[in-house]
Amino acid sequence: MSAPAEMPYFVKPSQNLSRAEKRAAYEQAALAIRANLQGESSLTLKMATINCLLKTYLPYYYWAGFYVKSGDRTLSVGPYQGTLGCLHISYDKGVCGRAAREARTQIVPDTHALQQGTDHIACDPNSASEIVVPVFNPSGELIAVFDVDSTLPASFDEIDQQHLEQIMQEAFAR
Repeated sequence: MSAPAEMPYFVKPSQNLSRAEKRAAYEQAALAIRANLQGESSLTLKMATINCLLKTYLPYYYWAGFYVKSGDRTLSVGPYQGTLGCLHISYDKGVCGRAAREARTQIVPDTHALQQGTDHIACDPNSASEIVVPVFNPSGELIAVFDVDSTLPASFDEIDQQHLEQIMQEAFAR
């Protein structure tokens, strides 16, 4: 899949935060997510709300969305915010596939350094860094991955990992 490298009119370029600003933004986003999802059971509504709130609070999020498990070794695009996402991703392709296959968070500081088509799937050439967090149900089964892209290199770190894993656990594994 190929997309133009020009930034879409409806998406702002990423803006990184300091480590302290990042922690504060995640804490505010987590409070908003808890408040909005209290008592909610619909997976789709949870995913859509999490996308919206995280993208609102974290200005370096260019694309945020879920790829939902569909079959034994395939992910299909679920709720997301941003430019067009890949429709289907095999477990043997890209960062999302690797996160699903290994059932662990993947942080990629430079997506352009990866082998395109196998290690990375370039759904949007504006993506420069990425984090993908596996999402599990209460039984510990993989149900999706949460994928976030930034237009800036090295936007994601252990702060993102810690907060995103906690948010996914609270929303889907309890």
